[in-house]
Amino acid sequence: MEFLSELWRFMRTRKTFWMLPILLMMVIFGGLIVLTKGSAVAPFIYTLF
Repeated sequence: MEFLSELWRFMRTRKTFWMLPILLMMVIFGGLIVLTKGSAVAPFIYTLF
């Protein structure tokens, strides 16, 4: 949790809010990769792409 607060402070002071959507998409795609790794949800997620 400390990492997230430090990242938010960095983005707020440096005015780099453009990084937020990039990081958010990386987290979402990482979660999808973890979910599809040998699960029953995999065929449904593959149809999205």
